[in-house]
Amino acid sequence: MAQPSYAPITNPISIVGQQFCAPYPVDLTIMRKVISITEGNFAVSDVNGNVIFKVKGSMFSLHDNRVLLDATGNPLLTLRQKMISAHRRWQVYRGDSSADKDLLFSVKKSSMLQFKTELDVFLAPNTKEDVCDFKIKGSWLERSCVVYLGNSSNIVAQMHKKHSVQSIVLGKDTFMVTVYPHVDYAFIVSLVVVLNEINADRKGED
Repeated sequence: MAQPSYAPITNPISIVGQQFCAPYPVDLTIMRKVISITEGNFAVSDVNGNVIFKVKGSMFSLHDNRVLLDATGNPLLTLRQKMISAHRRWQVYRGDSSADKDLLFSVKKSSMLQFKTELDVFLAPNTKEDVCDFKIKGSWLERSCVVYLGNSSNIVAQMHKKHSVQSIVLGKDTFMVTVYPHVDYAFIVSLVVVLNEINADRKGED
């Protein structure tokens, strides 16, 4: 794979927090447990193998709920699937809240019928949703999706599959995500979680 080129981002893209915006590219390893009692269990590690985020699911909720936790177990984001939504919309809130005032962004499929992954991301202030703030494109099946800034060709993050003996033996799905400089990597991780959830019931379409 060719090394990505980093287009300079003049203003840091901080959605979850400024502390998650690094002045250099951040490589993350995301490990998803393929067989898990609580759905959606992810562990996210840095290049040194330190777990920096975890995702836990809620089985006892009317909504599909996921919570992104930091390394110490503090809830950073709550991800909820909207109950009635043709485009599989997920809404993401700050902390463990699900109040409208704490909505940060929402994610939905660009169109109802898809053969490749294409999702639109709208930040909370973008209520008209005429133009998306971020777009995700690629193949989830191959774990090769790219996050773009709006409808532009400016890449802010990209993911690719990581094959290892450990992932095969332990039944774990492991892939890498490269987050570009000055882009909120907690935000990118939450997009990957939503991406997984939206694609969970459409195997074979990619």
